[in-house]
Amino acid sequence: MKKSILFDMDGVILNSMPYHVRAWQEALAEHGLQVNDRLLYLHEGAIEPETATAIFSQNGCAMTCEKFHEILKRQMEIFTRYYRSSIRPFPQVPTLLEDLRAAGWHLGLVTSSHVDILKGILPGDIASCMDCIVTGDAVKRRKPFPDPYLTALERMGVSCSNAIVVENAPAGIRAAKAANLPCLALKTTLEEKHLAGADLVLEDHVELKRYLLGRGVPCMP
Repeated sequence: MKKSILFDMDGVILNSMPYHVRAWQEALAEHGLQVNDRLLYLHEGAIEPETATAIFSQNGCAMTCEKFHEILKRQMEIFTRYYRSSIRPFPQVPTLLEDLRAAGWHLGLVTSSHVDILKGILPGDIASCMDCIVTGDAVKRRKPFPDPYLTALERMGVSCSNAIVVENAPAGIRAAKAANLPCLALKTTLEEKHLAGADLVLEDHVELKRYLLGRGVPCMP
């Protein structure tokens, strides 16, 4: 029976969130809009148009779906042009993935990022470790809806009882739980109080490796 781990990308595999945040702020500023870092970290991955427009509008940025699409496109352009070359995996990630595969785990990557962004920032050796990659433009609804994780389970031929998710932000955690998946959260971008929806919050990748290889099977903490 397959045992699988589904990883978020930004903030879990790649230390990319500070650069995404900068690109968002610059794209918003071109429209005369301003938001603080915390709002963007709290709502990482929640780029489904109706969800995102509501978040921005509730936080002082009048937004329509059309304007959001325009700003999102510009955010991706800024990120690609100015920040893509700075993105790196977290230092512990390559060894973590190798050790998990050696222990028999099947690995998947589930991200709200578009495939063009992913191709420009995900190193080949990391991509080759993944049995399945699901990007935001490959599903009808992105996080916080369950669609990305349900798609990954279907592609990998895995049931929710034999998989576990690793996330770092509320939208991803909600998506995992909506898919009936156990979820571990890393404190890479947010404090523990913001990750309360996860089944277990871990300090970093070292604790994650200890937990996963110690447990050996996906299960509720």
